[in-house]
Parts: sequence; structure tokens; C-alpha cells
Amino acid sequence: MKKSKLFFILTILCAMLFLVSCSNDTTTPSDNSSEKIEVSVATLKGPTGMGMVQLMENNSKVNDYQFTLATAPDDIIGEVIAGNIDIAAVPTNLAATLYQRTQGSIEIAAVNTLGVLYILENSDSIQGMGDLAGKQILSAGQGTTAEYVINYLLTQNGLALGENVVIDYASEHAEVATQAQAGNYDVVILPEPYATSLMTQDNAFHIAIDVTEEWETLGNGALAMGGVIVQKSFAEEHPEALAAFMEEYQDSVDFVNENPTEAATLMETYDIIKADVAEKAIPNCNIVCITGEEAKTALESFYQVLLEANPQSIGGAMPGDDFYLTNF
Repeated sequence: MKKSKLFFILTILCAMLFLVSCSNDTTTPSDNSSEKIEVSVATLKGPTGMGMVQLMENNSKVNDYQFTLATAPDDIIGEVIAGNIDIAAVPTNLAATLYQRTQGSIEIAAVNTLGVLYILENSDSIQGMGDLAGKQILSAGQGTTAEYVINYLLTQNGLALGENVVIDYASEHAEVATQAQAGNYDVVILPEPYATSLMTQDNAFHIAIDVTEEWETLGNGALAMGGVIVQKSFAEEHPEALAAFMEEYQDSVDFVNENPTEAATLMETYDIIKADVAEKAIPNCNIVCITGEEAKTALESFYQVLLEANPQSIGGAMPGDDFYLTNF
């Protein structure tokens, strides 16, 4: 009888201890799933990063974004290679190069900027690429994708660089604008927002040729010059966080294009570009969010031109199919 009572008491005590331990455990699976994922995002000043400004302002209901705003791509390359940046907006040729340098650890999720190059003049002598014959032009970015794109368009329009058209190169875009204002060149090549800045300061200059339109006229699809890259490991480990980013980024791009005045104010707030220049430049910045097979087709066409011009501009070879995230 005593043994029965002792067994009964021990059973009650065990049950009480179990209930107490359960009541102290406040962590549940649903609590864990509601925690925000910290996402490191890097972007650049200029058109490549302008489309992200609303996302920088609002952050996210799903993710906790930690933004890095860089002046030049070189400022973030090391961090991307080290895996310290999850998502970045970079020139598309750099995206391909990083894919090669990391042995396929980088993927591209979207094209976010089309061509932002424009040929400007201070007269009305240029109606098309053929009218560049006999011109001496000033540009910047020698050895970059800008040079390769311009050279490709000249060749496709029957012009021979150094023979019937001359392009001089300055070290910086700002120098191109200065030389134009000084009257040293009547024709210059500038990207946005430098093109808008020049036209604002010297109203004799206007856009003569939209390089993006010339590219598309040749049947090459979109001129995919900026893109959004993702660490492959991040895409695999946090697919829902990446999907949330892509949706929010698309919303931010739409906001910028539909509300240039408000967007320009935010761009100055985040030290991307001055508001007065940004508002005028946004329509010419070709800020987009192209995904899926459409992005892949545009990129492959662009990369083929770069490969033929200079293989090292895309890391030495065309990226493999595993480079393209086409599920968005």
C-alpha cells in the first residue's frame, strides 16, 4: 500500500514538473518564422541605384535591409567576393565577371538599368549614327562597356573609328561636360545624369542620338547595362526573403518612374544625386526591373557583343545557364 502511494505521489510530481517546463518555453515555430531576415544590399550612386530609393526609405515588412551606397563598383567588389553582401546592383559586365571570379557563386536576378548613354551636340547636324561621319567627339570611359557599345554601333552603321570619325577620351564624365561648355567640342557622349546636367548648364546642347534606341534598332533587344546580382547561397537558403526583395524592388522602380519629383527628393536625401538634376534625368535613365527569360535574352545578346570586343570585359567567357535566375 505504501509503495502504491509513493508511486502515485512521484507520478503527480513528474506531471507538475513537465507542465512547469512547458509553461516556461515561450519559443514557438511561428515566432521563429516571423523574425525578419537581415539582408545586406549594396547599390551605386547614379542610375544603377536610383531605382532602389523607395526601398531604402521604407525598408521592408519582411526583411531587415542593411544598405551600402557606393560611389564606384570597385568599392564593393571585395565584399561581394567575400560573401558579405547578399544582393547588389552593379553594371552587368561586372556581374558576369564576378560570376567567373567566384566560380559560379553569383547569380543575376534582374536587369535594372538599360542604356543611359546619349550623344549630344550643340547644333542640329546629327539625325542618326551616319551623321557622325567627319565628327570629332569627346567621351569618357575608355576600356569600359560604353566604349564597346559605341564602337559596335559605329561599325554596324558603316563608320570606321579613326578614319571617318574620331573619338577622344577624357578621364571623367565631368571633364567631358567641362570641355563641352568651354566650346572645345561640339559633340560629346555622356551618360545620365551627366547628360541632363550639361543640358541644364548649357542649353545649346541637346540629345541628338539615344544610344539605347540605336541598339534596339539593330535587333539586339534591350541594352542591359545594369543588373541585380545575388549570392547563390543566399538565394538557396532564403528563397522567400529574395522573393520579397524582388517584389519590393519592383514596387520601388515603379514609384521612381511614376513619381519623379518625390523620388528625386529621396535621391538627394540619400546622397545619390541632387534633386533638381534627378527629376529631369529620371525619364532618360531607363530604370527598369526586367526578370526571367526576357532578362536572360537581353543579357546574352549584350554579353556576346562584349565578348567579341574584349573577352575580359565579362570575365573571359560567356556566363553559364546557372548564372541566370529566371524564376521571378
